[in-house]
Amino acid sequence: MNDATSTAVVSFATGPMWAGFIAFVLAMLALDLFVFGGRKAHKVSVKEAGAWVAVWVSLALTFAALLWWYLNDTQGAEIARTKTLEFLAGYLIEQSLSVDNMFVFVMIFSYFAVPPELQRRVLLYGVLGAIVMRAGMIFAGVWLVQQFAWILYAFGAFLVVTGIKMIIFADAEPDLEKNPLLRWLRGHLRITPGFHGEKFFVRQNGILWATPMFLVLILIEASDLVFAVDSIPAIFAVTTDPFIVFTSNIFAIMGLRALYFLLADMADRFHLLKYGLALVLVFIGGKMLAMPWFHMPIQWSLTIVASIIAVSVVASLALTKPKLNTVAAGEEA
Repeated sequence: MNDATSTAVVSFATGPMWAGFIAFVLAMLALDLFVFGGRKAHKVSVKEAGAWVAVWVSLALTFAALLWWYLNDTQGAEIARTKTLEFLAGYLIEQSLSVDNMFVFVMIFSYFAVPPELQRRVLLYGVLGAIVMRAGMIFAGVWLVQQFAWILYAFGAFLVVTGIKMIIFADAEPDLEKNPLLRWLRGHLRITPGFHGEKFFVRQNGILWATPMFLVLILIEASDLVFAVDSIPAIFAVTTDPFIVFTSNIFAIMGLRALYFLLADMADRFHLLKYGLALVLVFIGGKMLAMPWFHMPIQWSLTIVASIIAVSVVASLALTKPKLNTVAAGEEA
């Protein structure tokens, strides 16, 4: 296959590095599930969520530092700098785009009226499913890029179109009642009228029934799949190194659950963030389409993405503050 239709995908990562990272992820999931209360239903406090957000951000930054140290020692300062910036840019992009998933989680939990103490474990299973799906999509994407170099331009065009659609329909409220997947599940499963703790299935009079929690899990997994379709092509604008793509994705996913519990009650205050995320997709897609004529340094991409997200967050908070003050004044009166 000639260079016009294929491109080499090269990674610095060795087998032990892959094994070590996967072992680290499995160990963290096991700690969450068996040690830090994952098996016990409880409402996650803002303090607990904030602590976990800090832990995951610290772990991602520590990983970046270790990555730089290893590459600087083995392959030189320039490669170490480039790969570390690629990881940080990929992590920021994936973490930013995953925030949009948080709004979907809020909608799903609100629609099913899931008690706060029952939300933690279903999101843990959502994370497990997302990791498996992302891994499959990442390696499929790497294979496509390796076989067909032009696929990067298709990814770019897809991201531009998706970003424009997000801007146009940013204020549209999805109607879960009309969701085809939910309607199919309700038409083909026996579903209990209420929750049975964190159980997905229960047996009543010898008959197996699904609980509403199972429907919640399926919709969360489906939303993870939909958002992966956007986020996986986006990171290929930064790097095609499968190790960088995989690790940055996983760090972002692992921190998403804690971020949800930290920001869920304030989701309405971030109404402009969807526009910021849409602009990020348009920017990344445009960057991919412009590759034959202009190569943007990775630090520029990192700065631009961070600036778009920061401006949309600050603007959202600033515009909703007067409303909150008005509400507070009314309650005092």
